[in-house]
Amino acid sequence: FLSCSRRNYEAELQRCRPEAAPVEFGDYHPLKPIMVTDTKSRRGARKGSTSSSSSSSSSAPADPLSSMLDGTDPLSMFAAASVSEAPAMTHSASTGKKREKEEEVVGPDFEPWSSKRGEILARFTTTEKLSINLFMGSDKGKTCGCILDLPVCMCVQGSQRELLNLSQQDYANRIEELNQSLKEAWASDQKVKALKIVIQCSKLLSDTSVIQFYPSKFVLITDILDTFGRLVYDRIWTMCSDPRPLPDSFTVDDVNDTAKETCLNWFFKIASIRELLPRLYVEAAILKCNRFLNKTGIQETLPRLTAMIRGIGDPLVAAYTRAYLCRVGMEVAPHLKDSLNRNFFDLLGTFRQVSGESVQNQLVQQRVEVPEYLTLYSPAINWILQCIAYRAPEPLLTEMMERCKKLGNNALLLNSVMRAFRPEFVAARATDFIGMIKDCDEAGFPKHLLFGSLGRSLACADPPESERLTILNEAWKVVTKVRSPQVEYRCYDYICDHTFYYVSITFIHLSFISRSQKREVNTVLADIIKHMTPDRAFEDAYPQLQSVIRKILTYFQDFSVLFSMERFLPFLDMFQKDSVRVEVCRSIMEVFIKHQVELTRDPVILNAMLHICKTMHDSVNALTLEDEKRSLALLIIGFIRMVSFGRDFEQQLSFCVEARATFCNLEPVLVQLIHTVNQLAMETCRVMRGSHSRKTAAFVRACAAYSFITIPSLSSIFSRLSLYLLSGQVALANQCLSQADAFLKAAVGILPDVPRSISVEGKLRSSESFLLDFINNFLATLLVVPDHPEHGVLYLVRGLLNMVQDYTWEDNSDAKVRVYVSALPLLAAMSQETYLYSIPKVDSNETLYGGDPKFLSEINKLCETLIGQILDNLKALGRDEVRQEPAHCYVFSSCAPTSFFLPPLQQSTRRQGALAFSLFGVLLAHGDLRNNKLSQLAVNLWNLCHKHGYCETGISVSFHTHSRCSTHIS
Repeated sequence: FLSCSRRNYEAELQRCRPEAAPVEFGDYHPLKPIMVTDTKSRRGARKGSTSSSSSSSSSAPADPLSSMLDGTDPLSMFAAASVSEAPAMTHSASTGKKREKEEEVVGPDFEPWSSKRGEILARFTTTEKLSINLFMGSDKGKTCGCILDLPVCMCVQGSQRELLNLSQQDYANRIEELNQSLKEAWASDQKVKALKIVIQCSKLLSDTSVIQFYPSKFVLITDILDTFGRLVYDRIWTMCSDPRPLPDSFTVDDVNDTAKETCLNWFFKIASIRELLPRLYVEAAILKCNRFLNKTGIQETLPRLTAMIRGIGDPLVAAYTRAYLCRVGMEVAPHLKDSLNRNFFDLLGTFRQVSGESVQNQLVQQRVEVPEYLTLYSPAINWILQCIAYRAPEPLLTEMMERCKKLGNNALLLNSVMRAFRPEFVAARATDFIGMIKDCDEAGFPKHLLFGSLGRSLACADPPESERLTILNEAWKVVTKVRSPQVEYRCYDYICDHTFYYVSITFIHLSFISRSQKREVNTVLADIIKHMTPDRAFEDAYPQLQSVIRKILTYFQDFSVLFSMERFLPFLDMFQKDSVRVEVCRSIMEVFIKHQVELTRDPVILNAMLHICKTMHDSVNALTLEDEKRSLALLIIGFIRMVSFGRDFEQQLSFCVEARATFCNLEPVLVQLIHTVNQLAMETCRVMRGSHSRKTAAFVRACAAYSFITIPSLSSIFSRLSLYLLSGQVALANQCLSQADAFLKAAVGILPDVPRSISVEGKLRSSESFLLDFINNFLATLLVVPDHPEHGVLYLVRGLLNMVQDYTWEDNSDAKVRVYVSALPLLAAMSQETYLYSIPKVDSNETLYGGDPKFLSEINKLCETLIGQILDNLKALGRDEVRQEPAHCYVFSSCAPTSFFLPPLQQSTRRQGALAFSLFGVLLAHGDLRNNKLSQLAVNLWNLCHKHGYCETGISVSFHTHSRCSTHIS
């Protein structure tokens, strides 16, 4: 019934190639740069005048964008106009204003308080019970008029609210509730209640009954003060913004009388607060509002508040009050350094109170040691010194060092000074600091923390070269004396910091690491293991040990050197907690993938990386999230891709065998291993130039066996299908015919197991399109696959079509018929004397059968069967008479995306027309239309696909114009 046309592929290719026409290059070229003549029009020039001030005589064409603008463009004209209209300013005046503006604004190089908040809350914790004692007065009071926000006098009668036995989290939740109550009271215009909340919260800062929690309490309560200050400022600013918004750079003259009176009332009410501490805090919270009253208000208020803090008896409470005042001062007037310095010098004067009877009794009562008590001052002192040291000149550091010496080298103060000032200032005085550290009292503040602070600066700036060895030796002496597992990790953290600084001078500028440098780091790791292993002390220091790993990875990015350290892997073994261990391994893998540029076969690297990857792999269990699995798999795949044994292909295959056994639970890794082995087989074929020896032939068969064994372990059926096909193609390219047959037969065998829907990005979708794509690729491969001598003719094609016939397709789907249509070009190509493509050294059916009539007869019979099935389906669609249904009953057709909301009858006719047109195109391209029956079938299909008007007009016109059967159709 079907006679295939004879094709000359080479002649068709020549006909399809476009004709080459010579190109003549003239002077003009669209990519040639245009020479633009710079012209400047005179103000008095007449429009259209050809005169120009330019002396250029270039004959290049004018710029089309500039020719219409008389040498100027609108943006330049506006810019010039704005410059000319701006008032003239002398150079000295503009420079002075610029400098003043820079002084009044804190730059991005200043670390804000918000970045320290979380660290303080996490560091200063307690397990003891806390209490909140609030005395909330009545909201009733007398007002003095609508101008003021607050009553003239407030009733002090009210109720006392005391919350006892609160945990740390409960305390934080209660403070947050007060913060919300403040906002709600303000929003409901209850200004009296809002002020009372702030006053009572400020009073809580005088309570040091649980002294370890005081820094965190300060953070929580000052959040409420910040909220209050912002609300008051915004309120007054809004009163000045009617009718025009008040600019940020406003002056006192821009503030109306109503806003000034309201602002003054706030300060009067705060001044009437009896207790010193809440009066200080609340006035500091609205310090910025002084801008509405007078120009020098802030400048006059800061010294007064600084002096008032001297009346606070508890040195810890006073220190944090000064820290809050400095914090507000840096926000509103960072250029007023005198107030910052005065606060700090007053703070130094209170240190003698630490040894006083009152503080000592308090520490005994709360069972707090002096070193622990001194660390409570760290956030306050660090912040004050940060404010002072911001853009401060270098001589100020010398003054601070002298004051530390006068206080007997107070360790806490010395630690804050080294952290606050610029690293280059500290590094230049490293020897002086070491001398001061040695003179500090060990009982007050551990020296290893001081060396750690010094190390932070040395890691960022270079000390004098002559001092480097001295610094390292002095630090090492401190390390060897530390015996407390709870604190020694900090010292090692510094030692790693400074050791890496010491050795980085060489390998930052050079690309290698000397043996001595590696030995020094190895010694550090050995000492850490020695001190942290007894009593499993490392379990309490995982974050710090991870910090050591990060520092090592920062400097040692040559993994052959890193893994050759004897103590590195034992150091990793100290991470016994699974989650921490996996996180450390992940960080190592990320650095390896990022910095390992060249492929490696180093056995030291491979063994260590396999150990690390196995640790990550073994952490996967049934509860592991898919995203986590995917992330770990990508890291392991990155390692596998970096492994190469060069021409030692057998060793590469052995590595893949070992990796398959090691990473059997991560499917993406197995897929990558199969791709690696297939690539290895193709590389072998390339090296042998397609002519395998006995040894290489056995090797590529071993590669095929590896893939054949590994693929069934994959759970994704589409991964199995694609890999079966790919591995079959690789086996065929390496002349492994029996292995190729096995792969292709296995792919055909699992087709019935393909589910009708698959999950794509968490959504269920029909698998039909994926399956059709695979079958089309499979059919394209079958053209070059020779028939097996022990099986029938075209046994793989028949097997595939039988599976398609038995597969349970979706209802109202034409997928099966489309497969039949796709199989016809394959059969037509198989009937040619010379195939369209072939594989070197593989005899396809064109050679095996040599155009045997029986073979061609089998192809024709199979074509007749397929065409019969297609025509039967077309007839069934034509007989499908479904009554027209209302629009709301129309069904959604998954096989015809353009037929949404069409009636069933229209859907059937559209499907019929589309299938008829597809078959017509196949017959036109591959059939011998001199055959009368075939020609008549083509005409019938043409008429059928145009019968209901569902054929695409452009394609049909192209067919009609260029087809070989246009006369029959006409």
